[in-house]
Amino acid sequence: MTDINARASGQFSIGGDAPVVRLGFGAMRLTGPGIWGEPKDRAEAIRVLKRLPELGVDFIDTADSYGPFVSEDLIAEALHPYDGLFVATKGGLTRSGPNIWEQVGRPEYLRQCVQMSLRRLKVDVIDLWQLHRIDPKVPRDEQFGVIADMLKEGLIRHAGLSQVGVEEIEAARKVFKVATVQNRYNLADRTDEAVLDHCTANGIGFIPWFPLAAGDLAKPGGELDLIAKAHNAAVSQIALAWVLKRSPVMLPIPGTSQVSHLEENVAAAQIQLTDQEFQTLDRLAKKS
Repeated sequence: MTDINARASGQFSIGGDAPVVRLGFGAMRLTGPGIWGEPKDRAEAIRVLKRLPELGVDFIDTADSYGPFVSEDLIAEALHPYDGLFVATKGGLTRSGPNIWEQVGRPEYLRQCVQMSLRRLKVDVIDLWQLHRIDPKVPRDEQFGVIADMLKEGLIRHAGLSQVGVEEIEAARKVFKVATVQNRYNLADRTDEAVLDHCTANGIGFIPWFPLAAGDLAKPGGELDLIAKAHNAAVSQIALAWVLKRSPVMLPIPGTSQVSHLEENVAAAQIQLTDQEFQTLDRLAKKS
């Protein structure tokens, strides 16, 4: 597949000064089962990463907890020095085993996360660093404060939050400029509709994780299936095209560990849903 290109999804400028192609790549699935350890097929994981710039993908999202550390190491091995690429990472979670995630928001630990990500990614400045979760055990202003300090010190260029509500975004914006918000969102899961609308109104990039899901709408013979057939596309591609059309600040990051699946995801950037198709899926999703 040589004619597909993520650039068909358009661009968004993170923080107002860092334009990226809206259809990005999430590097969580490059790791082993339970987001733990090395990938089953390391060579294929490297091929996936090297294929990204060839497909026009220039925005890559990862986290120090993916592996842990494995995802960042793979990205550095495959793509450093990141010519024309924008690499975002996250910190604030610790790992003690597969599928175990513990929040640690102490300022000294968040600073350590950034310092170690700088080392693993082999950069002097992190393009975008996001707080993986606000730790309820630590005053949030302390967490926001160290992020503001690291921005001023030039360790990170832009900063964002993950899995937050509107009130938390506004609290953080009093301390530092929130460039992105990364929450779960897809055609079937619209829990954070108000957060997306808030980000759209304020020019904050919205990075939906798990963007391909379609839930019960994906059943054979349903409206989504019919629209997919009309576009000669997979149901997951239509779900991704819908997400892209939902808001100009939307930055979906579908992830995979296989080149063939990556190419299928990127092909969704060229699917142009009609307004009627978009509204039909929107209405059906809200009913389900």
